[in-house]
Amino acid sequence: MMELINPLLLAVILINFYTLGSARLVACIRVVAIQGALLALLPLLSHGMTFHAMLLAAEAFCFKGVVIPWLLLRAIRRVRIRREMEPIVGFVPTLILGVLTTVGAFLFADLLPLAPEHHDGMFVPTALATMFSGFLLLITRRKAITQILGYLMLENGIFIFAVLLSAAMPVMVEAGILLDLLVGVFVMGIVVNQISREFSTINTERLTALKE
Repeated sequence: MMELINPLLLAVILINFYTLGSARLVACIRVVAIQGALLALLPLLSHGMTFHAMLLAAEAFCFKGVVIPWLLLRAIRRVRIRREMEPIVGFVPTLILGVLTTVGAFLFADLLPLAPEHHDGMFVPTALATMFSGFLLLITRRKAITQILGYLMLENGIFIFAVLLSAAMPVMVEAGILLDLLVGVFVMGIVVNQISREFSTINTERLTALKE
């Protein structure tokens, strides 16, 4: 299956680069959603059509590919933010850092005492590169939406590691999906915070005072 897994992981790395170099929030959310959908295929390609692999794939696709991106798109419509205009570090320097950390991830993975089958694949370097890319988004962007994308990419890197461990520790891997729920909480927090800025109160009991 490596002939299918390696191109998929290469696409994950290219999505990392695009997200690091783009200011368009809608496009970034959509490509990260594609990244999550691609990662949902990893358990099936790695472990076959077992019940646990299908369950893990379904959970990853629902949260990473559908639910969280939908919440993010809804949030940017509410807060009316379309672009990351003033990053802490520019887009080109961030992209260069992303390329350098990706190269470093591949070099570092070769030094790790991995099993022979893991040395031949791209699982470990792609996981490290995706985690580094997510961390870069977290520390180089000002908009909370982009920082949430960084957290989601960071969790995607952890998920790639988790696929390797799914046979040995299935419960722990499925528990890792709960990290995506935390992203949903972040998004709702942004929406509520924006509403509280626009209105003097978010108390729904005040609605009873409205007259026709």
